[in-house]
Amino acid sequence: MQKNAILLQELTVEQLQEVICTSVRKGIQEFQEEIQTKDNCEELLTREQTCQFLKIDSTTLWSWTNKKKVNAYGIGARRYYKKSELMESLILLKK
Repeated sequence: MQKNAILLQELTVEQLQEVICTSVRKGIQEFQEEIQTKDNCEELLTREQTCQFLKIDSTTLWSWTNKKKVNAYGIGARRYYKKSELMESLILLKK
């Protein structure tokens, strides 16, 4: 702790302001990146959005859901699919 106190005593007001501004900017940027990552990973898609995302027909989505190839989550009669799980469901095809 004394090192920090000594370091701060040696700074000018302008230098201290710059250190604080840099730290705050970095913290905000990291927070924004974390939020964007979480939002994209846990984004819920409707049936229609999922079909558009995977470029498939709704009957194919229904079939894949019944065969447990993709997981569906629901509230009432509505079904949702997690975008992150859809990405994980994709497999690499050998040529």
